[in-house]
Amino acid sequence: MAKSQIRKLLLFDLDWTLIYTGGAGVRALDHAFEKLFGIPQAMKKVSPDGKTDPAICREMIRVLLNREPQEGEIEKLCRGYLDQLAIEVPTGSGYRVLPGIPDLLEALSRLDHVLMGLGTGNIEEGARIKLDRADLMKYFRFGGYGSDSEDRPTVLRAAVKRGEGLAQKTFAPQEVVVIGDNIRDVQAGKAIGAVTMAVASGPMRAEELATSKPDHLFQDLSDTRAVLNVLTV
Repeated sequence: MAKSQIRKLLLFDLDWTLIYTGGAGVRALDHAFEKLFGIPQAMKKVSPDGKTDPAICREMIRVLLNREPQEGEIEKLCRGYLDQLAIEVPTGSGYRVLPGIPDLLEALSRLDHVLMGLGTGNIEEGARIKLDRADLMKYFRFGGYGSDSEDRPTVLRAAVKRGEGLAQKTFAPQEVVVIGDNIRDVQAGKAIGAVTMAVASGPMRAEELATSKPDHLFQDLSDTRAVLNVLTV
């Protein structure tokens, strides 16, 4: 890829944007929390949607134990989660790649002026575990992750910085596109001045996503040509 040609930085959310793990993440978090604190089915009281993994772990401790996390507890909980996730994802029956994703990523990978990365709340190791099952990690040379920060805009800024290092150029905000299925993705994208594309492939309906005023809104990403027209102009 000719670095001087790159003029678009695309940052994809992961869960419900690229893939659905069939609940593997929730099962792994439940397993890790019960192992560490002896409380089963903790995720019944916590919604993970649009949040970073460390923020989810912090919320689990606050909600289930009614206190703030002690030193090292979030790290221990995340480690237990990752260990179980590596078991759950490869064997889970509900895992699926979302509509249009393989064709879209393959088409984008052929374009010299586009650089694709992740902008996800997943810890980097967790993102790799989730995407490796479908062999999708090969499309993403860099990313911003929940392991960078609990704060979604900070995660995206980390991704932009890494993308700029690869491209050897500074991207203007309008050259960055954030793609995600949750209002939090849109809000984080707007916080860094990026173009935002919302996709209603997850729990949030298009009408709900529209309230966050994304620059572009798709029901799913199955129409490769239409999506490319937005992402590559």
